[in-house]
Amino acid sequence: MAENTSRRLCLNINGLLGGIIATLLLLSILGLFTYMAIKVQAGNATTYYELVDEQNIPMTSTETEAKHYRIVK
Repeated sequence: MAENTSRRLCLNINGLLGGIIATLLLLSILGLFTYMAIKVQAGNATTYYELVDEQNIPMTSTETEAKHYRIVK
C-alpha cells in the first residue's frame, strides 16, 4: 500500500502548533483567573467589618442575613 506523504507537516494543527496553541490558551486562562483573584483579594482586604452585639451571636444559626456585623468604610 502506498502511504500519503504529501501532508506530513510538523506544524499542522494536530501537532506542534496545536500543542503550542493549547498551552498558550491554558496559560492565558490561568493569568486571567490569577488577575481576577488578586482583584477580589485586594477588594476584601480593604473592607473592614465591625461586630454588632457580639455577646448575643448564636453558635449555629439558619439565618441567611448578616445581622451581626456591619461594613465600616
